[in-house]
Amino acid sequence: MKKLFYIFLLFTQVFWAQEAFEKGNSLYEKGKYQEAIVAYESILKSGEESAEVYFNLGNCYYKLNEVAPAVYNFEKALLLQPNDSEIQNNLEFARKMAIDEIVEVPKVGFYKILTDFTSAFHYDTWAWIAIIFAVFFLFSFVGYYFSTTTSLKRVFFSGMILLLLFLSVSILAGFFEQSRYQNEKPAIVFVDTVAVKSEPNSAAPNAFTLHAGTKVYVLETLHNYKKIQLQDQKEGWIEKSAVKEIK
Repeated sequence: MKKLFYIFLLFTQVFWAQEAFEKGNSLYEKGKYQEAIVAYESILKSGEESAEVYFNLGNCYYKLNEVAPAVYNFEKALLLQPNDSEIQNNLEFARKMAIDEIVEVPKVGFYKILTDFTSAFHYDTWAWIAIIFAVFFLFSFVGYYFSTTTSLKRVFFSGMILLLLFLSVSILAGFFEQSRYQNEKPAIVFVDTVAVKSEPNSAAPNAFTLHAGTKVYVLETLHNYKKIQLQDQKEGWIEKSAVKEIK
């Protein structure tokens, strides 16, 4: 009986979320962006989330020229669909509204090559790639085992070695990308202007100033401050209330 109740509850929640999503879409088409935001955010408050909801929220805030929530929601959408070109394009448009122009320091060496390779796919995608290679490896093993000629055995054995190599690379890439994803803590500045301190206290001298919509990376948290790093490698301490972490 409990299982039936939970199934009913899940069905009701999904149906309600879809209804709220369609309502938000209708309001957006009418140019009622603030009302559309309320509809979309009600979905998130219910515990449901999707790239589509965050993407549409980002569009609403962009239309209202609210740079910080626009960038934040596009970033959230991109986390769920990392390879979506439309989300990437809209995120770039939203970033251009931000005042701060941070020039990313290019990565060099082996680490850059490694991250460029592994970041081509989400770690879940790497897992599926590994499963596909594992299945083909199994087929090659079966082919090798039942082959009646030496030449066929050599072909299947070579295939097994090659597939085992691809399988190992996929697994390692997935673990590396998962570790990088979990250790990286991006956040968005949500106040119009904030002074970044050289130390985690209000009396410390200002290191530099940031504005709404700028993306930072949280390195550590101490009391009411977060140590952040910019894409140009600058570091400093910012009040916790001034930023909102993306994940």
